[in-house]
This record gives sequence, C-alpha cells and structure tokens, in this order.
Amino acid sequence: MTPARFSFTADVWRHDGAAAWFFVCLPEAIADDIDEQFGHRAAGFGSVRVEVTIGATSWLTSIFPDTKRGTYVLPVKKAVRVAEHLADGSTAQVVLVAVR
Repeated sequence: MTPARFSFTADVWRHDGAAAWFFVCLPEAIADDIDEQFGHRAAGFGSVRVEVTIGATSWLTSIFPDTKRGTYVLPVKKAVRVAEHLADGSTAQVVLVAVR
C-alpha cells in the first residue's frame, strides 16, 4: 500500500510528570486525516505506527491519540532531541510517514 506522508512544524513540550517524556502535537487537520485513514487499524492505546524524520534523524515509533489535546502526540526520544538540539519549547520541522 502507498504510504501517507505528512509534513508540519510543531513545538516540543515536556510532559508534566515524574518521567521526562517529550512530545510534539500533530496539527488537528493531519490528526483527523490519519485517524480517518488508519484509525481502524490502530494498535494498543489507539497507537499508529509511523516513520518520523526531524532534521537529519529518522526513526520508527508510534503516535498516540490524546483526548485532552484533541490530536495525536508524537514522542520525541532523547537521542533525537540531543542530535537535533531540541529542548522544551523548541520548534521542530517534522516529516511523518504512516504506511497503510
């Protein structure tokens, strides 16, 4: 099947809690499109498998629906944040590919 490719800019934010998890929120229009195309195939916790590129760094991960924010959130692991010089409040240019 043809992969679905999305590009967007988003701010990195730190989850409020004991763990140091960092995320970006997908724009609502992109989240709606992903939900329409892939929501019926979602895995645990409603996750959708994706390949992500930020800067020169690419990795496989999942996006997760966040009902509080009304969109999907993308976890940004420490290795990516270090490699791409991202911190809480940084802006990231994201390319996300979901395979049907």
